[in-house]
Amino acid sequence: MRKSKSWIKGESKSKSKSWNKPESSRFQTKANKQKIFSRFKLILEYEGTRYSGWQKQQNARTVQGELIKACEQIFGDDFIDLQGSGRTDSGVHALSQVAHLDINTMLAPHIIKLKMNDLLPYDINILDLEKSNKNFHARHSAKSRVYLYKISTRRNAFEKNHIWWVKDKLDFETMKKASKLFIGMNDFSSFSDDDPEDKSTKVVIDDIELNEKEDLIFIRITGSHFIWKMVRRIVGILVEVGRGKMSDKDILFYLNNKSGEPAKYTAPPSGLFLEKVIY
Repeated sequence: MRKSKSWIKGESKSKSKSWNKPESSRFQTKANKQKIFSRFKLILEYEGTRYSGWQKQQNARTVQGELIKACEQIFGDDFIDLQGSGRTDSGVHALSQVAHLDINTMLAPHIIKLKMNDLLPYDINILDLEKSNKNFHARHSAKSRVYLYKISTRRNAFEKNHIWWVKDKLDFETMKKASKLFIGMNDFSSFSDDDPEDKSTKVVIDDIELNEKEDLIFIRITGSHFIWKMVRRIVGILVEVGRGKMSDKDILFYLNNKSGEPAKYTAPPSGLFLEKVIY
């Protein structure tokens, strides 16, 4: 008689239990397990300084990678998948990233949250976890995303990893006026590096808000989605406008003509936060 894998490995503890199970249960395939999974919606925050972005990579530490590692420790083979609302670049932070988690479990959501937070590094934290409809998809169900960029006009002893310190004097009102040129549907190919995962460089920007408070400038951008490095290059160009080195004409040129020029002014990732995902 041909022995099963568990018999060969000598799993004596589970041998009698598994051998008494019906054939359909003992040889249940992964495909069958995926049909009975539960889906959970996660809202999390992370400080991105130590990570090579959101997306799992083979030889780099990432936020998604840390979450998957925690899930595999808790659920083992019952972990199926975890996907986020979108990728954040290396060094970029999130105040409210959204992900969905597919697992086979009977655990209550608050227990899953506690178990995951116990295993996650100090700079990744799950704020909320709830059971969701299986039709919910963190990325595809999202209607828009909101990014926040923080610029400091003074040197800061505490916030180096969370701001961009711009030493030059900036004309805030000129920046605010110029920012409105980005609103609407535009081709942002000049504001992104080529990425095979970006099917189109056309993006709808719903709104851009600039606010000033003491020595901080807040740039909040709401859009349908964002392509690689796009927000940081918009910010970089607006800073050049604030310095008086660029004008509205330059922005309109970059929006209507593919150019590598904006890449030179890419703002650092430290000041960028994924603030909100809207469904």
